[in-house]
Amino acid sequence: MIRSELVQLLVDENPGLSVREVEKIVSVFFDDIVGRLSEDGRVELRGFGAFSTRARDARVGRNPRTGEAVEVDAKRVPYFKPGKEMRARLNV
Repeated sequence: MIRSELVQLLVDENPGLSVREVEKIVSVFFDDIVGRLSEDGRVELRGFGAFSTRARDARVGRNPRTGEAVEVDAKRVPYFKPGKEMRARLNV
Protein backbone atom coordinates (compact mmCIF):
# COMPACT_ATOMS: atom_id res chain seq x y z
CA MET A 1 0.00 0.00 0.00
CA ILE A 2 1.30 3.44 -0.86
CA ARG A 3 0.53 6.70 0.91
CA SER A 4 -2.18 7.81 -1.55
CA GLU A 5 -3.95 4.44 -1.16
CA LEU A 6 -3.87 4.85 2.62
CA VAL A 7 -5.34 8.34 2.34
CA GLN A 8 -8.09 7.13 0.01
CA LEU A 9 -8.94 4.19 2.30
CA LEU A 10 -9.25 6.53 5.29
CA VAL A 11 -11.41 8.95 3.29
CA ASP A 12 -13.69 6.09 2.23
CA GLU A 13 -14.02 4.86 5.83
CA ASN A 14 -14.57 8.39 7.22
CA PRO A 15 -16.98 10.23 4.91
CA GLY A 16 -17.10 13.20 7.30
CA LEU A 17 -13.47 14.03 6.54
CA SER A 18 -12.18 15.61 3.35
CA VAL A 19 -9.21 14.30 1.40
CA ARG A 20 -7.22 17.37 2.47
CA GLU A 21 -7.97 16.73 6.17
CA VAL A 22 -6.97 13.07 5.91
CA GLU A 23 -3.75 13.97 4.05
CA LYS A 24 -2.90 16.38 6.88
CA ILE A 25 -3.57 13.69 9.53
CA VAL A 26 -1.40 11.15 7.70
CA SER A 27 1.38 13.72 7.24
CA VAL A 28 1.36 14.66 10.92
CA PHE A 29 1.44 10.99 11.91
CA PHE A 30 4.42 10.15 9.70
CA ASP A 31 6.24 13.41 10.47
CA ASP A 32 5.96 12.73 14.21
CA ILE A 33 7.37 9.21 13.80
CA VAL A 34 10.30 10.53 11.73
CA GLY A 35 10.84 13.37 14.19
CA ARG A 36 11.03 11.01 17.15
CA LEU A 37 13.40 8.66 15.33
CA SER A 38 15.65 11.54 14.31
CA GLU A 39 15.98 12.40 18.03
CA ASP A 40 17.23 8.82 18.53
CA GLY A 41 13.90 7.93 20.10
CA ARG A 42 11.57 4.98 19.76
CA VAL A 43 7.94 4.83 18.60
CA GLU A 44 5.81 1.94 19.82
CA LEU A 45 2.35 1.23 18.45
CA ARG A 46 0.85 -1.45 20.69
CA GLY A 47 -0.32 -4.47 18.75
CA PHE A 48 1.48 -3.27 15.62
CA GLY A 49 5.16 -2.90 16.38
CA ALA A 50 8.00 -0.58 17.32
CA PHE A 51 10.12 1.74 15.21
CA SER A 52 13.65 2.55 16.32
CA THR A 53 17.06 3.23 14.83
CA ARG A 54 20.20 1.15 14.77
CA ALA A 55 23.80 2.23 14.31
CA ARG A 56 25.79 1.00 11.33
CA ASP A 57 29.57 1.22 11.56
CA ALA A 58 31.71 2.76 8.86
CA ARG A 59 32.95 0.20 6.36
CA VAL A 60 34.57 -0.28 3.00
CA GLY A 61 32.03 -1.09 0.31
CA ARG A 62 32.33 -1.83 -3.39
CA ASN A 63 30.98 0.07 -6.35
CA PRO A 64 28.98 -2.68 -8.11
CA ARG A 65 29.66 -1.22 -11.54
CA THR A 66 33.43 -0.78 -11.31
CA GLY A 67 34.35 -3.00 -8.35
CA GLU A 68 36.26 -0.07 -6.88
CA ALA A 69 36.50 0.18 -3.05
CA VAL A 70 34.36 2.97 -1.58
CA GLU A 71 34.33 4.31 1.99
CA VAL A 72 30.85 4.15 3.52
CA ASP A 73 30.35 6.44 6.53
CA ALA A 74 28.83 5.33 9.84
CA LYS A 75 25.10 6.06 9.98
CA ARG A 76 21.84 5.37 11.75
CA VAL A 77 19.19 3.37 9.93
CA PRO A 78 15.50 2.85 10.71
CA TYR A 79 14.47 -0.49 12.18
CA PHE A 80 11.00 -2.00 12.67
CA LYS A 81 10.18 -4.81 15.06
CA PRO A 82 6.69 -6.24 14.56
CA GLY A 83 4.51 -6.66 17.63
CA LYS A 84 3.25 -9.95 19.00
CA GLU A 85 -0.27 -9.44 17.62
CA MET A 86 1.02 -8.65 14.12
CA ARG A 87 3.24 -11.72 14.06
CA ALA A 88 0.30 -13.87 15.20
CA ARG A 89 -1.99 -12.48 12.47
CA LEU A 90 0.64 -12.99 9.78
CA ASN A 91 1.20 -16.61 10.76
CA VAL A 92 -2.43 -17.78 10.92
